[in-house]
Amino acid sequence: MSSQIHILIVDDDPEIRSLLARYLGSQGFLVSAAANRAECESRLAISKPDLIVLDVMLPDGSGLDICRSLQDRRPRTPVILLTALKEDVDRIVGLEIGADDYLGKPFNPRELVARIKAVLRRAGHEDQAAPETRIYSFSEFVVDPQLRRIVRNDGVAVDLTGAEFDLLNAFLERPGRLLSRDQLLDLTQGRSRDPLDRSIDVLMSRLRRKLGENDAEPIFRTVRNSGYQLTMPVRIHATR
Repeated sequence: MSSQIHILIVDDDPEIRSLLARYLGSQGFLVSAAANRAECESRLAISKPDLIVLDVMLPDGSGLDICRSLQDRRPRTPVILLTALKEDVDRIVGLEIGADDYLGKPFNPRELVARIKAVLRRAGHEDQAAPETRIYSFSEFVVDPQLRRIVRNDGVAVDLTGAEFDLLNAFLERPGRLLSRDQLLDLTQGRSRDPLDRSIDVLMSRLRRKLGENDAEPIFRTVRNSGYQLTMPVRIHATR
C-alpha cells in the first residue's frame, strides 16, 4: 500500500521531521516536510499529499487552523494530529473539526505508521476485494461502503469525515447491537481506549448532528456506562 503514498510531515522540531522522514521513507512512503504553517501551505499549493501528519503547535499558527481549512477543500486530505500528552482539549477540538486520528508526544514511530495505514485504509487507499458489494439503507439514508458515500432519499449527500463514516459503518454492520466505546474504538481505529479518551463520544455527537437526529425520531440510543446502539432497522442490498 505504501509504495505510492505521499506523506506530508508538518512539525517545527527538526529532529522529529528528520526522524520521521527517515523512518517513513524506510517503510516505502514518499515523504515531504514543512516546519511551519507557511511552508505547509506552500507544499499544498504545488502537490496533494495522501495524508498529513500535523503538529498542533506551530510557530506561525495552530495546526488546528490548518486542519479546519482542509475541511473546506474537496477532496479533503486525511490528517493525523500530533499533540502533547496533556493537550486533551486540542485532541477533542481536532476531532470536532475533522482530524482523522491523533497521537500524543512522545510516540513510537511504529505506532504512527500503524495509524497512518489505518487512516489510509479508511480513506480508500487499499483495495479490499469482496464477493459482493453491500448497500445499506436505514431511516432516510442510503449508504455505499464501497464508495464511502451516504445520501438522503432526496439525493442530497451527507458530508462525513473518514472517522465519522467508519463509526456509522460499524453500526450498520452490526444492526441492533449495543456497542461499547471500547468496541467502537477497536472497530474504527484499531486501538484500545484510554480511560479519559472521549473521541468516540465526540464522533457520535458529530454523526448525530450531521444525520439530523432529533428527540422525536432518535437514530441512536445512548446507554449510560454501556455504549451506543443504532435504533433504526437496517436493510441490506447486495449488488453482486
